[in-house]
Amino acid sequence: MDLQQLTAISPVDGRYRRQVSQLDEYFSEYALIKYRVLVEMEYFFLLADKKFFKLSAKARATLRKVLEDFSLEDAQAIKEIEKTTNHDVKAVEYFIKQKLETTDAGAEAKEFVHFGLTSQDVNNTAIPLLWKNAMEYEFLPAIINLQTKLHELANTWKNIPLLARTHGQPASPTRLGKEIMVFVERIDNQVQLFSYIPYAAKFGGATGNFNAHHIAYPKTDWVAFANHFVDEVLGLQRMQFTTQIEHYDSLAAHFDAIKRINNILIDLCRDIWTYISMDYFKQKTKKGEVGSSAMPHKVNPIDFENAEGNLGIANSLLEHLSAKLPISRLQRDLTDSTVLRNIGVPVSHTMIALSAINKGLEKLVLNEKKMQEDLENNWAVVAEAIQTVLRRENYPNPYEALKELTRGAAGINKQSMHQFIDSLKVSATLKKELKKITPQNYTGIVPEM
Repeated sequence: MDLQQLTAISPVDGRYRRQVSQLDEYFSEYALIKYRVLVEMEYFFLLADKKFFKLSAKARATLRKVLEDFSLEDAQAIKEIEKTTNHDVKAVEYFIKQKLETTDAGAEAKEFVHFGLTSQDVNNTAIPLLWKNAMEYEFLPAIINLQTKLHELANTWKNIPLLARTHGQPASPTRLGKEIMVFVERIDNQVQLFSYIPYAAKFGGATGNFNAHHIAYPKTDWVAFANHFVDEVLGLQRMQFTTQIEHYDSLAAHFDAIKRINNILIDLCRDIWTYISMDYFKQKTKKGEVGSSAMPHKVNPIDFENAEGNLGIANSLLEHLSAKLPISRLQRDLTDSTVLRNIGVPVSHTMIALSAINKGLEKLVLNEKKMQEDLENNWAVVAEAIQTVLRRENYPNPYEALKELTRGAAGINKQSMHQFIDSLKVSATLKKELKKITPQNYTGIVPEM
């Protein structure tokens, strides 16, 4: 069968294609070829600028237009060349040389395409560059948009009290907005850490020492040349001491950073899922949708479940990528090549999850009545407040007195709690203060949101 969404093996290119189709600009075979062409041409232009050879304005303009208008047809032409070369980067070199042959550039110029380079000088700049663009144009904006959405919900719900649960058991009450702000802050911290990680690249010849460059032009400062090319022209950060390949430590750090963000999102999904199961949230229904093939009443939290599943797949892949890529035998083995081609897969699953979370959040309808009922049914949670105030007043053994009343006890309500307060040998003023404490108002304080 021909490849289409229904015949794709991976759901990324099949079932979920619509949600991640924009990522083909960074992670497809076409994208990798395009970024390789970009690196080769920008390097070629810089060599010309540094007077290693003459390049006419017309020839430069022709190549620049090829780069700006690079198409699927161009990528396919390179793949056709690869059928002969059996080498993907060499095919890019020959493609550019073919384009040069249509201009007034001389034979001298043609031989400065891929001058002194090994294929990894191209791959280990093209891949960091496409990765950088994908992070800055797709992933980080999507994360920040979700964070913004959560922040809006936190402000909307900042005054909604709810029963907290530690170890699954009723605990000191909290506020819904604050619980959402926990995730806002966690995401913010991880995005900040992510921003500190450089987009590292390798550019230094066959084994990282500019052997060919230096033997041809020994008076040229090739380290300075390469630093300028990678840092200034491409906008990456060149590693100074490398083997044939970039060591991928920074890329691995990016993978680990995304994995940490994904873990936070899994935590969010599970919390929201649990709140839905507790009936704290209802979900908006859509005409025509069903929640179960057998049970007509069901409205399942499928968006948060879908997100959790995709985040799990993404993290499994990110774990392998970050563990494998920094390891290579001596100056290089080929195990990095096939692994690098998969870096877009966990990003795709992460983006699918982000879309699902946003969709799920849009469906949430607050069930404040249920939250109030749970608070009212759990007066035992104010025991902490009462015993703490009694400590302030130097009342003897307040913790033990409240423990005796509440631990494991059923039927603790407003009436029984107030009866306990009335039995205390304290002033009427203090009893009045204690009776003002309720599960609804015992929610503490939080910073401004």
